[in-house]
Amino acid sequence: QVQLVESGGGLVQAGGSLRLSCAASGRTFGSYTMGWFRQTPGKEREFVAAINWSGASLTSPDSQKGRFTISRDNAKNTIYLQMNSLKPEDTAVYYCAASRGAGLPGRETQYDAWGQGTQVTVSS
Repeated sequence: QVQLVESGGGLVQAGGSLRLSCAASGRTFGSYTMGWFRQTPGKEREFVAAINWSGASLTSPDSQKGRFTISRDNAKNTIYLQMNSLKPEDTAVYYCAASRGAGLPGRETQYDAWGQGTQVTVSS
């Protein structure tokens, strides 16, 4: 089972940028599809983006509208989420997840392992 550790969260002003990282343990990292989700208090976890082993990716269009980019470095067992033009409504705990499934899954139940989350707070 892969283990995931997120980092890079913090406090940023609206319009700023952050890059989240997710480091994975395990020699089979390259075979996992990886994803980012986010969650605010009282709400369900929301899909942000996913990327497969070859780098094909999917980003949720509804809330991100081209501001977020997911990438991965298989040599470093790490994925990233570059977030630009941040808005206060992007404030959430951001989670990294790993899926053994095919395609670019967008549902929480399709992922097999989760990190502990990293807080992102965007001030207005």
